[in-house]
Amino acid sequence: MGLCRGQMLRSWEKCARCIHEQRTRIYIMWRCSIILIRWKIKGVEIDD
Repeated sequence: MGLCRGQMLRSWEKCARCIHEQRTRIYIMWRCSIILIRWKIKGVEIDD
């Protein structure tokens, strides 16, 4: 193991931050899709 404990911790924190960002993006996309589905069910049309 060439990394000292501090470097491993920083590496893990970086990985955890990336995972958190990905989960946030997935949540936002999920919420937007739910809103669009609800609009579709209610019959609201979206004009381009």
